Formats: sequence, structure tokens, C-alpha cells
Amino acid sequence: MKSTRKGLREGELEKDTYGRLTCSDCGKSLATKNDPDEVYTVRHCPECDREWKELR
Repeated sequence: MKSTRKGLREGELEKDTYGRLTCSDCGKSLATKNDPDEVYTVRHCPECDREWKELR
């Protein structure tokens, strides 16, 4: 699983005008899975089920 910063650099993710992360393949806004036992938050695309991690 890649980080959101790496996904932005590689063109897999885009930021819209309000700073929200969107999937560049399908254009959907990313949803969040927050596990309290982990150091990072998982951001996933509800359309294509790809995932990226984001440090808190």
C-alpha cells in the first residue's frame, strides 16, 4: 500500500480546489478507514477499491 504523498507524485491521486483527495482513474473522492490501533489512516476509493495510507 502506497502513501498518499507518493500517490500524488505518481499521478494516482489529485487534489481538488478545496484540498480533497480524489482518485485520478475514476474521479471519486476518497473515503477514510480509521483504525485506532494503527499510526496511519487508510484512504480508499469507493469506486475502484484502491487504497493509500496517510500518516496522522
